[in-house]
Amino acid sequence: MRSTHTTSRRPLGSRDSGGYTLVELIIVIGILGASAAMVIPSMGSIGVLRIQSAVRSVVADITFAQMDALAYQEHRAVVFDEDANMYTLTNVFGSTIDPDTDALFDPKGPDQRYRVMLDDDQFGGSILSNITFNGGSAIIFDEMGAPIASPSSTALSDGGSVQIQGPDSRFRIDIAAFTGRVTVVQLN
Repeated sequence: MRSTHTTSRRPLGSRDSGGYTLVELIIVIGILGASAAMVIPSMGSIGVLRIQSAVRSVVADITFAQMDALAYQEHRAVVFDEDANMYTLTNVFGSTIDPDTDALFDPKGPDQRYRVMLDDDQFGGSILSNITFNGGSAIIFDEMGAPIASPSSTALSDGGSVQIQGPDSRFRIDIAAFTGRVTVVQLN
């Protein structure tokens, strides 16, 4: 019987170390460099994303106040405080709005009041400015969800706007008269 044992021959200069060649290392470094070139510029836009987060929060809360007024058939308001850089969602009782005593309940808010501080880190230095709602700083919704001119009035509001700005971008949130439709415009 003859054994069929074969031996493998390696060409001269071959390695058995299992390492990487210079070409393979250059390709991997090139791919990592291209990936970093794409990721690093987008990391610079984090500030813009935080400003947009503040805009989304304000829009969501205005819409919530409007829908809450409609659901409970009661007046609601969003009161903006430019000096404190915050806003409060409130009930409206009678002819006055008192954000300290009439704030809506929020278990996560300061003192369990529905207050949003734009100085929080999550909003990236957002600043409220140019608040114009019928000469005041509050948008008020009646029991039908329509913006009204004042707490005790049935006259419809002219709408209004509020601006939110940061280091890299600026947005204006508009509330339409009669319907209360909320739109956002990016300002240059």
